[in-house]
Amino acid sequence: MKFQSYPNTFVSHVSLIVTDIKRSLSYYKDIIGFQVLNETSQKAILTADGITPLLTIEQPENVSAKQQRTTGLYHFALLLPNRSDLGSVLYHFLQIGYPLQGASDHLVSEAIYLADPDGNGIEIYADRPSNTWKWENGQVSMTTERLDAESLLAEGQGKTWKGLPKETVMGHIHLHVSELKKTEEFYCKGLGFDVVTRYGGQALFISTGSYHHHIGLNTWNGIGAPTPNENSVGLRWFSLVLPNEAKRLEVTEQLQKIGASVDNENGTWITRDPSGNTIHLLVI
Repeated sequence: MKFQSYPNTFVSHVSLIVTDIKRSLSYYKDIIGFQVLNETSQKAILTADGITPLLTIEQPENVSAKQQRTTGLYHFALLLPNRSDLGSVLYHFLQIGYPLQGASDHLVSEAIYLADPDGNGIEIYADRPSNTWKWENGQVSMTTERLDAESLLAEGQGKTWKGLPKETVMGHIHLHVSELKKTEEFYCKGLGFDVVTRYGGQALFISTGSYHHHIGLNTWNGIGAPTPNENSVGLRWFSLVLPNEAKRLEVTEQLQKIGASVDNENGTWITRDPSGNTIHLLVI
């Protein structure tokens, strides 16, 4: 997973608010195939390899249901190491009869879409080889076409589903935002991402290292969509891994120059985008 490693800046960990921790933990273990790294009565940290945290689910004391038409999570995306792994996952969902929300061929990748019991969006995908991606003037060609499920299932045939492969990483995150101009400034001038695809005036996709996207940003919940309540179901925060401490200091200065704040809260560097999405800035 070369695009989710040094020297790129990439998403590594997503934290979600859920209404029922027991129900969500069962879902993420039995349906999605995570392992539990750490667990308390109200919080669980989940992993694919038994070492690396990928997803945190938490039930706050005063949790409220998911709010509609707000900023926040559209989906988080788990990147599998091989196409055959995606075929195995698809077969698993078909076997247990779990409803999917979509299945698409994006040219650069193939993806399955679903949602957890609280409506948090999930993408599970496999990339096509990067040397097959088509670039023109710094923009990568992405589209949404019908997934060739038959071919995918054939490739996964004989590969028994045993949960998420240990090489699974957090491939990207896709966010609802309130507008795109200030958002683009924050993520590109501030955090140092490049725009690699624009969908009219409603969505843009950004990355480092010429990935097809580490972050998707859209206004599909409406221009001026409000930030959700603090403890409503959805995104609590996500983390970005920066290549080194010097880069984190550089990014901090860039963010401050455009009027964004960066705070050190108990050793964690935290910023918030113009739509209120919380980001942890990590160096590993």
